Amino acid sequence: MKDFIKMVLAVICGVFIAGVICLFLFFGMLGSLAASSKPVLPKSGVLKIDLASLVIGEQTKEANPLDDLDPTSLLTGSKSSGRTIGILDAVQAIDEAAGDPGVKYIYLRPCGNASGVSALEELRVALDRFRTTSGKPVIAYLESFSTQEYYIASVADKIYMSSNVGVEAGLNGIGTQMLFFGDLLKKYGINVQLIRHGKYKSAGEMYTRGSSSPENHEQYQRMVDSIWESLGDKIAESRGLTRAQLDALIEGLKLRSPQDCLDNGLVDELVNAEQLEDKLTTMAVLEKYKDIKWMSLPDYSAATQVPSKARKKIAIIYAEGEIVEGSSKSNIAGDRFAALVDKARADSTVKAVVLRVNSPGGSVTASEKIKQALDRLQQDKPLIASYGSMAASGGYWITNNCDKIFSDATTLTGSIGVFGLVPDISKAAKEVAHVGLETVTSHKHGDMLSMMRPLDASEYNYMLAGIEEVYDHFTAIVSEGRGIPQETVDAIGQGRVWTGADAININLVDEIGTLQDALRYAAVAAGDDDLSMWRIVSYPTPPSAMEQYMSLLGGKNDDNALVAAFNRLTSPKAYARMDNDIRIR
Repeated sequence: MKDFIKMVLAVICGVFIAGVICLFLFFGMLGSLAASSKPVLPKSGVLKIDLASLVIGEQTKEANPLDDLDPTSLLTGSKSSGRTIGILDAVQAIDEAAGDPGVKYIYLRPCGNASGVSALEELRVALDRFRTTSGKPVIAYLESFSTQEYYIASVADKIYMSSNVGVEAGLNGIGTQMLFFGDLLKKYGINVQLIRHGKYKSAGEMYTRGSSSPENHEQYQRMVDSIWESLGDKIAESRGLTRAQLDALIEGLKLRSPQDCLDNGLVDELVNAEQLEDKLTTMAVLEKYKDIKWMSLPDYSAATQVPSKARKKIAIIYAEGEIVEGSSKSNIAGDRFAALVDKARADSTVKAVVLRVNSPGGSVTASEKIKQALDRLQQDKPLIASYGSMAASGGYWITNNCDKIFSDATTLTGSIGVFGLVPDISKAAKEVAHVGLETVTSHKHGDMLSMMRPLDASEYNYMLAGIEEVYDHFTAIVSEGRGIPQETVDAIGQGRVWTGADAININLVDEIGTLQDALRYAAVAAGDDDLSMWRIVSYPTPPSAMEQYMSLLGGKNDDNALVAAFNRLTSPKAYARMDNDIRIR
Protein backbone atom coordinates (compact mmCIF):
# COMPACT_ATOMS: atom_id res chain seq x y z
CA MET A 1 0.00 0.00 0.00
CA LYS A 2 2.84 2.40 0.88
CA ASP A 3 4.52 1.68 -2.43
CA PHE A 4 1.26 2.37 -4.25
CA ILE A 5 0.85 5.74 -2.51
CA LYS A 6 4.45 6.63 -3.32
CA MET A 7 3.90 5.75 -6.96
CA VAL A 8 0.71 7.84 -7.14
CA LEU A 9 2.46 10.84 -5.55
CA ALA A 10 5.39 10.43 -7.90
CA VAL A 11 3.06 10.41 -10.90
CA ILE A 12 1.22 13.50 -9.66
CA CYS A 13 4.51 15.35 -9.08
CA GLY A 14 5.75 14.26 -12.51
CA VAL A 15 2.61 15.48 -14.24
CA PHE A 16 2.80 18.82 -12.38
CA ILE A 17 6.47 19.34 -13.25
CA ALA A 18 5.86 18.37 -16.86
CA GLY A 19 2.97 20.80 -17.00
CA VAL A 20 5.09 23.64 -15.68
CA ILE A 21 7.86 22.85 -18.17
CA CYS A 22 5.36 22.75 -21.04
CA LEU A 23 3.93 26.09 -19.91
CA PHE A 24 7.39 27.66 -19.93
CA LEU A 25 8.12 26.20 -23.38
CA PHE A 26 4.75 27.38 -24.67
CA PHE A 27 5.24 30.98 -23.57
CA GLY A 28 8.87 30.90 -24.66
CA MET A 29 7.76 29.78 -28.12
CA LEU A 30 5.12 32.51 -28.21
CA GLY A 31 7.73 35.08 -27.26
CA SER A 32 10.12 33.83 -29.95
CA LEU A 33 7.41 33.92 -32.59
CA ALA A 34 6.38 37.43 -31.56
CA ALA A 35 9.97 38.61 -31.63
CA SER A 36 10.74 37.08 -35.03
CA SER A 37 7.54 38.01 -36.86
CA LYS A 38 7.04 41.43 -38.36
CA PRO A 39 3.62 42.63 -39.50
CA VAL A 40 3.12 42.76 -43.26
CA LEU A 41 1.43 45.94 -44.41
CA PRO A 42 -0.85 46.25 -47.44
CA LYS A 43 0.42 48.38 -50.31
CA SER A 44 -2.38 50.83 -49.66
CA GLY A 45 -4.75 51.29 -46.75
CA VAL A 46 -6.00 53.34 -43.81
CA LEU A 47 -4.10 53.81 -40.56
CA LYS A 48 -6.49 53.08 -37.71
CA ILE A 49 -5.98 54.37 -34.17
CA ASP A 50 -8.53 52.68 -31.90
CA LEU A 51 -7.98 53.87 -28.34
CA ALA A 52 -10.45 51.34 -26.96
CA SER A 53 -7.95 48.57 -27.64
CA LEU A 54 -4.76 50.59 -27.42
CA VAL A 55 -2.99 52.35 -24.56
CA ILE A 56 -0.51 55.14 -25.30
CA GLY A 57 2.15 54.59 -22.64
CA GLU A 58 5.78 55.46 -22.07
CA GLN A 59 7.32 52.38 -23.73
CA THR A 60 5.94 49.82 -26.15
CA LYS A 61 5.26 46.56 -24.35
CA GLU A 62 4.47 43.08 -25.54
CA ALA A 63 0.92 42.03 -24.73
CA ASN A 64 0.79 39.82 -21.66
CA PRO A 65 -1.39 36.79 -22.50
CA LEU A 66 -2.41 36.50 -18.84
CA ASP A 67 -3.25 40.16 -18.23
CA ASP A 68 -6.81 39.32 -17.27
CA LEU A 69 -5.54 36.96 -14.56
CA ASP A 70 -3.81 39.81 -12.74
CA PRO A 71 -5.08 39.78 -9.13
CA THR A 72 -6.05 43.45 -9.37
CA SER A 73 -8.10 42.79 -12.51
CA LEU A 74 -9.83 39.85 -10.88
CA LEU A 75 -10.68 41.85 -7.76
CA THR A 76 -11.90 44.95 -9.59
CA GLY A 77 -13.50 43.22 -12.53
CA SER A 78 -11.49 45.41 -14.91
CA LYS A 79 -10.09 44.07 -18.16
CA SER A 80 -6.83 44.72 -19.89
CA SER A 81 -7.01 47.75 -22.17
CA GLY A 82 -5.18 45.90 -24.94
CA ARG A 83 -1.81 46.63 -26.47
CA THR A 84 0.51 49.32 -25.17
CA ILE A 85 2.52 51.42 -27.59
CA GLY A 86 5.12 53.89 -26.37
CA ILE A 87 4.44 57.53 -27.13
CA LEU A 88 7.68 57.89 -29.10
CA ASP A 89 6.88 54.85 -31.27
CA ALA A 90 3.35 56.16 -31.80
CA VAL A 91 4.55 59.61 -32.83
CA GLN A 92 7.26 58.25 -35.12
CA ALA A 93 4.71 55.97 -36.82
CA ILE A 94 2.34 58.89 -37.44
CA ASP A 95 5.21 60.97 -38.84
CA GLU A 96 6.19 58.06 -41.09
CA ALA A 97 2.58 57.75 -42.28
CA ALA A 98 2.57 61.42 -43.29
CA GLY A 99 5.12 60.71 -46.02
CA ASP A 100 3.83 57.26 -46.92
CA PRO A 101 1.72 57.30 -50.11
CA GLY A 102 0.27 53.94 -49.05
CA VAL A 103 -1.51 55.58 -46.09
CA LYS A 104 -4.59 57.35 -47.43
CA TYR A 105 -5.80 58.87 -44.17
CA ILE A 106 -5.99 58.24 -40.42
CA TYR A 107 -9.16 56.88 -38.86
CA LEU A 108 -9.37 57.77 -35.17
CA ARG A 109 -11.69 56.10 -32.64
CA PRO A 110 -11.13 57.82 -29.28
CA CYS A 111 -13.93 56.15 -27.29
CA GLY A 112 -12.81 53.79 -24.55
CA ASN A 113 -9.53 55.65 -24.08
CA ALA A 114 -7.44 54.50 -21.11
CA SER A 115 -4.36 56.62 -21.84
CA GLY A 116 -3.29 59.55 -19.69
CA VAL A 117 -4.11 63.11 -20.66
CA SER A 118 -0.44 64.04 -21.20
CA ALA A 119 0.04 61.08 -23.56
CA LEU A 120 -3.00 62.31 -25.51
CA GLU A 121 -1.49 65.79 -25.59
CA GLU A 122 1.64 64.48 -27.32
CA LEU A 123 -0.41 62.22 -29.62
CA ARG A 124 -2.58 65.18 -30.61
CA VAL A 125 0.49 67.22 -31.57
CA ALA A 126 1.60 64.40 -33.88
CA LEU A 127 -1.85 64.05 -35.46
CA ASP A 128 -2.02 67.79 -36.09
CA ARG A 129 1.43 67.67 -37.70
CA PHE A 130 0.25 64.76 -39.89
CA ARG A 131 -2.65 66.85 -41.19
CA THR A 132 -0.62 69.97 -41.90
CA THR A 133 2.46 68.34 -43.44
CA SER A 134 0.82 65.60 -45.52
CA GLY A 135 -2.42 67.22 -46.60
CA LYS A 136 -4.12 63.92 -45.74
CA PRO A 137 -7.09 64.01 -43.38
CA VAL A 138 -7.70 62.66 -39.91
CA ILE A 139 -11.24 61.33 -39.51
CA ALA A 140 -12.72 60.77 -36.04
CA TYR A 141 -15.78 58.78 -35.05
CA LEU A 142 -17.53 59.19 -31.70
CA GLU A 143 -20.17 57.18 -29.93
CA SER A 144 -20.23 58.16 -26.27
CA PHE A 145 -17.24 60.23 -25.18
CA SER A 146 -15.48 61.92 -22.29
CA THR A 147 -13.72 65.29 -22.21
CA GLN A 148 -10.34 63.66 -22.86
CA GLU A 149 -11.73 61.62 -25.73
CA TYR A 150 -13.30 64.65 -27.36
CA TYR A 151 -10.05 66.56 -26.87
CA ILE A 152 -8.15 64.06 -29.02
CA ALA A 153 -11.02 63.80 -31.51
CA SER A 154 -11.12 67.58 -31.97
CA VAL A 155 -7.85 67.51 -33.92
CA ALA A 156 -9.63 65.72 -36.79
CA ASP A 157 -10.64 67.33 -40.07
CA LYS A 158 -14.05 65.66 -39.77
CA ILE A 159 -15.79 64.38 -36.67
CA TYR A 160 -18.65 61.96 -37.25
CA MET A 161 -20.93 60.85 -34.45
CA SER A 162 -23.36 57.99 -34.06
CA SER A 163 -26.96 59.06 -34.44
CA ASN A 164 -28.24 55.99 -32.60
CA VAL A 165 -27.27 56.75 -29.01
CA GLY A 166 -27.33 59.54 -26.47
CA VAL A 167 -24.21 61.18 -25.12
CA GLU A 168 -23.48 58.98 -22.10
CA ALA A 169 -20.68 61.10 -20.64
CA GLY A 170 -20.11 64.08 -22.85
CA LEU A 171 -18.00 67.19 -22.68
CA ASN A 172 -18.43 68.13 -19.01
CA GLY A 173 -15.04 69.58 -18.12
CA ILE A 174 -12.14 68.21 -16.09
CA GLY A 175 -12.47 66.62 -12.68
CA THR A 176 -10.64 64.52 -10.13
CA GLN A 177 -11.56 62.96 -6.81
CA MET A 178 -9.79 62.88 -3.47
CA LEU A 179 -10.21 60.05 -0.97
CA PHE A 180 -9.78 60.60 2.77
CA PHE A 181 -9.50 57.74 5.26
CA GLY A 182 -8.77 59.73 8.42
CA ASP A 183 -12.23 59.33 9.97
CA LEU A 184 -12.35 55.64 9.04
CA LEU A 185 -8.94 54.94 10.58
CA LYS A 186 -9.84 56.80 13.77
CA LYS A 187 -13.07 54.82 14.04
CA TYR A 188 -10.99 51.68 14.29
CA GLY A 189 -8.50 53.17 16.72
CA ILE A 190 -5.72 54.04 14.28
CA ASN A 191 -4.18 57.48 14.69
CA VAL A 192 -1.83 58.53 11.89
CA GLN A 193 0.60 61.29 12.85
CA LEU A 194 1.62 63.45 9.89
CA ILE A 195 4.89 65.38 10.03
CA ARG A 196 5.46 67.63 7.03
CA HIS A 197 6.93 70.81 5.64
CA GLY A 198 4.73 72.66 3.18
CA LYS A 199 1.16 73.78 3.69
CA TYR A 200 0.28 72.33 0.26
CA LYS A 201 2.06 69.03 0.94
CA SER A 202 -1.15 67.07 1.15
CA ALA A 203 -0.03 63.52 0.38
CA GLY A 204 -0.50 62.47 4.02
CA GLU A 205 -3.87 64.15 4.47
CA MET A 206 -5.71 61.13 3.09
CA TYR A 207 -4.72 59.25 6.27
CA THR A 208 -5.34 62.05 8.78
CA ARG A 209 -8.43 63.96 7.63
CA GLY A 210 -11.99 63.38 6.51
CA SER A 211 -11.80 66.17 3.93
CA SER A 212 -9.18 68.34 2.28
CA SER A 213 -7.45 71.28 3.90
CA PRO A 214 -8.20 74.70 2.36
CA GLU A 215 -4.71 74.77 0.84
CA ASN A 216 -5.14 71.33 -0.71
CA HIS A 217 -8.51 72.28 -2.19
CA GLU A 218 -6.97 75.47 -3.58
CA GLN A 219 -4.19 73.62 -5.40
CA TYR A 220 -6.54 70.97 -6.76
CA GLN A 221 -8.86 73.65 -8.08
CA ARG A 222 -5.99 75.39 -9.86
CA MET A 223 -4.71 72.09 -11.27
CA VAL A 224 -8.00 71.14 -12.90
CA ASP A 225 -8.59 74.71 -14.11
CA SER A 226 -5.14 74.82 -15.71
CA ILE A 227 -5.56 71.45 -17.41
CA TRP A 228 -8.96 72.51 -18.74
CA GLU A 229 -7.48 75.75 -20.06
CA SER A 230 -4.91 73.73 -22.04
CA LEU A 231 -7.49 71.28 -23.38
CA GLY A 232 -10.30 73.79 -23.83
CA ASP A 233 -8.19 76.23 -25.83
CA LYS A 234 -7.21 73.49 -28.29
CA ILE A 235 -10.77 72.21 -28.61
CA ALA A 236 -12.19 75.69 -29.18
CA GLU A 237 -9.51 76.58 -31.72
CA SER A 238 -10.07 73.37 -33.70
CA ARG A 239 -13.85 73.80 -33.81
CA GLY A 240 -13.89 77.52 -34.60
CA LEU A 241 -15.27 78.53 -31.21
CA THR A 242 -14.09 80.86 -28.49
CA ARG A 243 -13.27 79.43 -25.08
CA ALA A 244 -16.11 81.49 -23.66
CA GLN A 245 -18.57 79.89 -26.09
CA LEU A 246 -17.30 76.42 -25.25
CA ASP A 247 -17.47 77.08 -21.51
CA ALA A 248 -21.03 78.37 -21.85
CA LEU A 249 -22.10 75.17 -23.61
CA ILE A 250 -20.60 73.06 -20.85
CA GLU A 251 -21.89 75.13 -17.96
CA GLY A 252 -25.36 75.23 -19.48
CA LEU A 253 -25.47 71.45 -20.08
CA LYS A 254 -26.20 72.13 -23.73
CA LEU A 255 -24.59 68.93 -25.04
CA ARG A 256 -27.04 66.23 -23.93
CA SER A 257 -27.69 64.52 -27.26
CA PRO A 258 -25.88 63.87 -30.56
CA GLN A 259 -28.14 66.49 -32.15
CA ASP A 260 -26.98 69.01 -29.52
CA CYS A 261 -23.37 68.27 -30.46
CA LEU A 262 -24.19 68.79 -34.14
CA ASP A 263 -26.21 71.97 -33.60
CA ASN A 264 -23.41 73.54 -31.54
CA GLY A 265 -20.62 72.71 -33.97
CA LEU A 266 -18.85 70.00 -32.01
CA VAL A 267 -19.39 67.33 -34.68
CA ASP A 268 -19.73 67.61 -38.44
CA GLU A 269 -22.36 64.98 -39.15
CA LEU A 270 -24.50 62.34 -37.45
CA VAL A 271 -24.31 58.95 -39.12
CA ASN A 272 -25.44 55.38 -38.63
CA ALA A 273 -23.10 52.42 -39.15
CA GLU A 274 -23.88 52.03 -42.84
CA GLN A 275 -23.44 55.74 -43.57
CA LEU A 276 -20.11 55.75 -41.74
CA GLU A 277 -18.89 52.80 -43.80
CA ASP A 278 -19.89 54.60 -47.00
CA LYS A 279 -17.94 57.71 -46.02
CA LEU A 280 -14.84 55.75 -45.04
CA THR A 281 -15.03 53.81 -48.30
CA THR A 282 -15.35 56.97 -50.40
CA MET A 283 -12.38 58.57 -48.65
CA ALA A 284 -10.32 55.46 -49.35
CA VAL A 285 -11.29 55.79 -53.05
CA LEU A 286 -12.84 52.32 -53.11
CA GLU A 287 -16.20 50.88 -54.07
CA LYS A 288 -16.84 48.54 -51.14
CA TYR A 289 -16.17 48.92 -47.42
CA LYS A 290 -14.84 45.39 -47.19
CA ASP A 291 -12.05 46.33 -49.60
CA ILE A 292 -10.51 48.80 -47.12
CA LYS A 293 -7.18 47.52 -45.82
CA TRP A 294 -6.77 48.53 -42.20
CA MET A 295 -3.39 49.11 -40.55
CA SER A 296 -3.34 49.34 -36.76
CA LEU A 297 -0.95 51.84 -35.20
CA PRO A 298 1.12 49.17 -33.36
CA ASP A 299 1.42 47.03 -36.52
CA TYR A 300 2.32 50.03 -38.66
CA SER A 301 4.91 51.10 -36.10
CA ALA A 302 6.47 47.63 -35.93
CA ALA A 303 6.50 47.22 -39.72
CA THR A 304 8.05 50.60 -40.51
CA GLN A 305 10.71 50.69 -37.83
CA VAL A 306 14.14 50.28 -39.37
CA PRO A 307 16.98 49.66 -36.90
CA SER A 308 19.46 52.50 -37.12
CA LYS A 309 23.02 51.61 -38.05
CA ALA A 310 24.36 54.83 -36.58
CA ARG A 311 27.12 54.30 -34.05
CA LYS A 312 26.51 57.43 -32.02
CA LYS A 313 23.51 57.23 -29.74
CA ILE A 314 21.07 59.30 -27.72
CA ALA A 315 19.78 57.35 -24.74
CA ILE A 316 16.30 57.70 -23.31
CA ILE A 317 16.20 56.65 -19.67
CA TYR A 318 12.59 55.99 -18.67
CA ALA A 319 11.81 56.83 -15.03
CA GLU A 320 8.27 55.55 -14.64
CA GLY A 321 6.47 54.75 -11.40
CA GLU A 322 7.05 55.44 -7.73
CA ILE A 323 10.59 56.05 -6.48
CA VAL A 324 11.42 53.26 -4.07
CA GLU A 325 14.51 51.88 -2.39
CA GLY A 326 16.26 48.70 -3.47
CA SER A 327 16.79 46.86 -6.73
CA SER A 328 13.35 45.55 -7.73
CA LYS A 329 12.35 45.72 -11.38
CA SER A 330 9.06 47.44 -10.64
CA ASN A 331 8.80 51.21 -10.23
CA ILE A 332 11.96 53.35 -10.00
CA ALA A 333 14.12 51.35 -7.60
CA GLY A 334 17.04 53.48 -6.40
CA ASP A 335 19.89 50.97 -6.69
CA ARG A 336 18.72 49.52 -10.00
CA PHE A 337 18.00 52.91 -11.54
CA ALA A 338 21.31 54.43 -10.44
CA ALA A 339 23.04 51.44 -12.08
CA LEU A 340 21.14 52.15 -15.34
CA VAL A 341 22.32 55.76 -15.26
CA ASP A 342 25.91 54.63 -14.63
CA LYS A 343 25.63 52.20 -17.56
CA ALA A 344 24.55 54.98 -19.92
CA ARG A 345 27.33 57.18 -18.61
CA ALA A 346 29.94 54.46 -19.21
CA ASP A 347 28.83 53.87 -22.82
CA SER A 348 31.13 56.04 -24.92
CA THR A 349 28.78 55.79 -27.92
CA VAL A 350 25.99 57.50 -25.93
CA LYS A 351 26.55 61.20 -26.56
CA ALA A 352 23.47 62.64 -24.80
CA VAL A 353 20.72 61.44 -22.49
CA VAL A 354 17.03 62.29 -22.30
CA LEU A 355 15.51 61.47 -18.93
CA ARG A 356 11.82 60.75 -19.48
CA VAL A 357 9.95 61.07 -16.18
CA ASN A 358 6.48 59.88 -15.28
CA SER A 359 6.59 59.69 -11.49
CA PRO A 360 4.82 61.10 -8.42
CA GLY A 361 8.05 60.75 -6.42
CA GLY A 362 8.59 58.59 -3.37
CA SER A 363 11.57 57.74 -1.17
CA VAL A 364 13.92 60.61 -0.33
CA THR A 365 16.85 58.22 0.07
CA ALA A 366 16.30 56.65 -3.35
CA SER A 367 15.71 60.07 -4.98
CA GLU A 368 19.02 61.39 -3.67
CA LYS A 369 20.88 58.27 -4.81
CA ILE A 370 19.45 58.63 -8.32
CA LYS A 371 20.21 62.37 -8.43
CA GLN A 372 23.84 61.76 -7.52
CA ALA A 373 24.15 59.25 -10.37
CA LEU A 374 22.55 61.75 -12.77
CA ASP A 375 24.89 64.51 -11.57
CA ARG A 376 27.87 62.28 -12.40
CA LEU A 377 26.45 61.58 -15.85
CA GLN A 378 25.84 65.27 -16.46
CA GLN A 379 29.52 66.00 -15.96
CA ASP A 380 30.23 63.96 -19.10
CA LYS A 381 27.16 64.33 -21.32
CA PRO A 382 24.18 66.62 -21.99
CA LEU A 383 21.22 65.63 -19.82
CA ILE A 384 17.75 66.72 -20.93
CA ALA A 385 14.52 66.10 -18.99
CA SER A 386 11.17 65.31 -20.60
CA TYR A 387 8.08 65.18 -18.39
CA GLY A 388 5.10 62.91 -19.05
CA SER A 389 1.98 62.83 -16.89
CA MET A 390 3.82 63.48 -13.60
CA ALA A 391 7.24 64.69 -12.55
CA ALA A 392 6.51 65.73 -9.00
CA SER A 393 8.26 65.76 -5.65
CA GLY A 394 10.94 63.04 -5.92
CA GLY A 395 10.36 63.08 -9.68
CA TYR A 396 11.28 66.78 -9.66
CA TRP A 397 14.11 66.20 -7.15
CA ILE A 398 16.04 64.01 -9.60
CA THR A 399 15.54 66.26 -12.65
CA ASN A 400 15.69 69.91 -11.61
CA ASN A 401 19.40 70.21 -12.44
CA CYS A 402 19.03 68.96 -16.05
CA ASP A 403 20.38 71.18 -18.83
CA LYS A 404 16.85 71.78 -20.08
CA ILE A 405 13.41 70.63 -18.93
CA PHE A 406 10.59 69.96 -21.40
CA SER A 407 7.10 69.47 -19.99
CA ASP A 408 3.66 68.81 -21.39
CA ALA A 409 1.15 71.53 -20.57
CA THR A 410 -0.92 69.02 -18.58
CA THR A 411 2.02 67.50 -16.66
CA LEU A 412 1.72 67.63 -12.87
CA THR A 413 5.03 68.79 -11.43
CA GLY A 414 6.61 70.67 -8.53
CA SER A 415 5.32 69.38 -5.19
CA ILE A 416 8.54 70.55 -3.56
CA GLY A 417 7.87 69.33 -0.05
CA VAL A 418 8.54 66.49 2.37
CA PHE A 419 6.37 64.49 4.72
CA GLY A 420 6.51 61.52 7.06
CA LEU A 421 3.80 59.30 8.54
CA VAL A 422 3.91 57.56 11.93
CA PRO A 423 0.78 55.51 12.63
CA ASP A 424 -0.30 54.71 16.19
CA ILE A 425 -2.39 51.52 16.28
CA SER A 426 -2.28 50.97 20.04
CA LYS A 427 -5.96 51.84 20.50
CA ALA A 428 -6.97 49.50 17.68
CA ALA A 429 -4.89 46.71 19.16
CA LYS A 430 -6.40 47.11 22.62
CA GLU A 431 -10.03 48.07 21.98
CA VAL A 432 -10.72 46.49 18.57
CA ALA A 433 -8.44 43.45 18.39
CA HIS A 434 -8.23 43.03 22.20
CA VAL A 435 -4.48 42.43 22.00
CA GLY A 436 -2.36 43.23 25.02
CA LEU A 437 1.08 44.76 24.55
CA GLU A 438 4.00 45.23 26.87
CA THR A 439 7.12 47.07 25.69
CA VAL A 440 10.64 46.71 27.06
CA THR A 441 13.32 49.08 25.75
CA SER A 442 16.86 50.06 26.67
CA HIS A 443 16.13 53.78 26.27
CA LYS A 444 13.17 56.06 26.67
CA HIS A 445 12.54 56.46 22.94
CA GLY A 446 13.43 52.95 21.83
CA ASP A 447 9.87 52.23 20.70
CA MET A 448 9.00 55.60 19.18
CA LEU A 449 8.50 54.09 15.70
CA SER A 450 6.86 50.88 16.88
CA MET A 451 3.41 52.17 15.83
CA MET A 452 2.12 51.00 19.23
CA ARG A 453 2.00 54.42 20.90
CA PRO A 454 1.75 58.07 19.84
CA LEU A 455 4.83 60.26 19.58
CA ASP A 456 5.44 62.55 22.51
CA ALA A 457 6.29 66.24 21.97
CA SER A 458 10.06 65.72 21.92
CA GLU A 459 9.78 62.82 19.49
CA TYR A 460 7.49 64.79 17.19
CA ASN A 461 9.96 67.70 17.17
CA TYR A 462 12.79 65.24 16.51
CA MET A 463 10.95 63.90 13.45
CA LEU A 464 10.00 67.41 12.35
CA ALA A 465 13.63 68.53 12.50
CA GLY A 466 14.53 65.72 10.12
CA ILE A 467 11.72 66.69 7.74
CA GLU A 468 12.82 70.35 7.85
CA GLU A 469 16.40 69.34 7.11
CA VAL A 470 15.34 67.32 4.06
CA TYR A 471 13.08 70.16 2.87
CA ASP A 472 15.93 72.65 3.21
CA HIS A 473 18.14 70.36 1.14
CA PHE A 474 15.37 69.96 -1.45
CA THR A 475 14.91 73.72 -1.88
CA ALA A 476 18.70 74.20 -1.98
CA ILE A 477 19.22 71.77 -4.86
CA VAL A 478 16.28 73.29 -6.77
CA SER A 479 17.75 76.75 -6.17
CA GLU A 480 21.08 75.62 -7.57
CA GLY A 481 19.59 73.60 -10.41
CA ARG A 482 17.16 76.27 -11.61
CA GLY A 483 19.27 79.32 -10.76
CA ILE A 484 16.68 81.00 -8.55
CA PRO A 485 16.95 82.15 -4.91
CA GLN A 486 16.15 79.54 -2.27
CA GLU A 487 13.57 81.90 -0.77
CA THR A 488 11.75 81.93 -4.11
CA VAL A 489 11.85 78.14 -4.27
CA ASP A 490 10.33 78.01 -0.79
CA ALA A 491 7.57 80.41 -1.83
CA ILE A 492 6.56 78.35 -4.89
CA GLY A 493 7.31 75.10 -3.07
CA GLN A 494 5.48 74.32 0.17
CA GLY A 495 4.48 71.01 -1.43
CA ARG A 496 2.33 72.69 -4.07
CA VAL A 497 1.63 70.79 -7.29
CA TRP A 498 1.67 72.80 -10.53
CA THR A 499 0.73 71.94 -14.10
CA GLY A 500 3.39 72.31 -16.78
CA ALA A 501 1.47 75.27 -18.20
CA ASP A 502 1.78 77.09 -14.86
CA ALA A 503 5.25 75.75 -13.98
CA ILE A 504 6.84 77.45 -16.97
CA ASN A 505 5.77 80.84 -15.58
CA ILE A 506 7.60 80.24 -12.28
CA ASN A 507 10.78 78.80 -13.83
CA LEU A 508 10.24 75.20 -12.72
CA VAL A 509 10.40 74.05 -16.36
CA ASP A 510 11.94 75.58 -19.47
CA GLU A 511 9.65 74.75 -22.36
CA ILE A 512 6.31 73.16 -23.19
CA GLY A 513 7.28 70.33 -25.49
CA THR A 514 7.08 66.64 -26.24
CA LEU A 515 9.52 63.77 -25.85
CA GLN A 516 10.41 64.23 -29.50
CA ASP A 517 11.19 67.91 -28.84
CA ALA A 518 13.53 66.84 -26.05
CA LEU A 519 15.29 64.41 -28.40
CA ARG A 520 15.78 67.12 -31.01
CA TYR A 521 17.29 69.40 -28.38
CA ALA A 522 19.57 66.58 -27.19
CA ALA A 523 20.79 66.05 -30.74
CA VAL A 524 21.73 69.71 -31.02
CA ALA A 525 23.42 69.63 -27.61
CA ALA A 526 25.43 66.58 -28.69
CA GLY A 527 26.66 68.30 -31.84
CA ASP A 528 24.44 67.13 -34.72
CA ASP A 529 20.97 68.59 -35.09
CA ASP A 530 19.88 65.95 -37.64
CA LEU A 531 17.99 63.54 -35.40
CA SER A 532 17.89 60.92 -38.19
CA MET A 533 21.65 60.52 -37.84
CA TRP A 534 21.29 59.29 -34.28
CA ARG A 535 20.41 55.88 -32.92
CA ILE A 536 17.88 56.11 -30.08
CA VAL A 537 18.40 53.51 -27.35
CA SER A 538 16.17 52.91 -24.33
CA TYR A 539 16.99 52.17 -20.71
CA PRO A 540 15.54 49.94 -19.34
CA THR A 541 14.19 47.66 -22.03
CA PRO A 542 10.47 46.99 -21.45
CA PRO A 543 9.59 43.56 -20.01
CA SER A 544 8.78 40.79 -22.45
CA ALA A 545 5.51 38.89 -22.29
CA MET A 546 7.37 36.03 -20.62
CA GLU A 547 8.84 38.34 -17.97
CA GLN A 548 5.40 39.82 -17.29
CA TYR A 549 4.02 36.31 -16.93
CA MET A 550 6.79 35.34 -14.52
CA SER A 551 6.16 38.45 -12.44
CA LEU A 552 2.48 37.53 -12.22
CA LEU A 553 3.36 33.92 -11.39
CA GLY A 554 5.61 35.16 -8.60
CA GLY A 555 2.75 37.15 -7.10
CA LYS A 556 4.50 40.51 -7.39
CA ASN A 557 2.15 43.47 -7.41
CA ASP A 558 4.30 46.39 -6.31
CA ASP A 559 2.47 48.77 -8.64
CA ASN A 560 -0.84 48.32 -6.84
CA ALA A 561 -1.91 51.63 -5.29
CA LEU A 562 -3.37 49.98 -2.18
CA VAL A 563 -0.18 48.00 -1.57
CA ALA A 564 1.93 51.15 -1.98
CA ALA A 565 -0.30 53.08 0.44
CA PHE A 566 -0.03 50.28 3.01
CA ASN A 567 3.75 50.23 2.66
CA ARG A 568 3.94 53.97 3.36
CA LEU A 569 1.83 53.56 6.50
CA THR A 570 3.88 50.70 7.86
CA SER A 571 7.34 52.08 6.98
CA PRO A 572 7.85 55.38 8.83
CA LYS A 573 10.32 57.49 6.83
CA ALA A 574 10.59 60.77 4.91
CA TYR A 575 8.85 60.90 1.54
CA ALA A 576 9.13 63.34 -1.36
CA ARG A 577 5.89 62.34 -3.03
CA MET A 578 2.79 64.06 -4.33
CA ASP A 579 -0.80 63.07 -3.54
CA ASN A 580 -1.63 59.42 -4.00
CA ASP A 581 -2.67 58.68 -7.58
CA ILE A 582 -4.13 61.95 -8.86
CA ARG A 583 -6.14 60.95 -11.91
CA ILE A 584 -7.68 63.61 -14.13
CA ARG A 585 -10.93 62.61 -15.84
